[in-house]
Amino acid sequence: MTVDKGTLTISGERKTEAPAEGARTYARERFTGTFRRVIELPRNADADKVEARYENGLLSITVGKREASKPRAIDIQ
Repeated sequence: MTVDKGTLTISGERKTEAPAEGARTYARERFTGTFRRVIELPRNADADKVEARYENGLLSITVGKREASKPRAIDIQ
């Protein structure tokens, strides 16, 4: 996974699983091989605050906001 010039690029490879001994495969619905996804990040995304976690077959990506884009309170005098 890389972050460059406002885009997040995810790439990987899904390998073929060997069928269980004595089992027959009639159809396979998941593709195998390499893949790549490119996602454009919002303008207020902070590239230094990107985190990724892979757990139980699920990839979770968290992208933080820049401090300047968060709302702030202004005192009225």
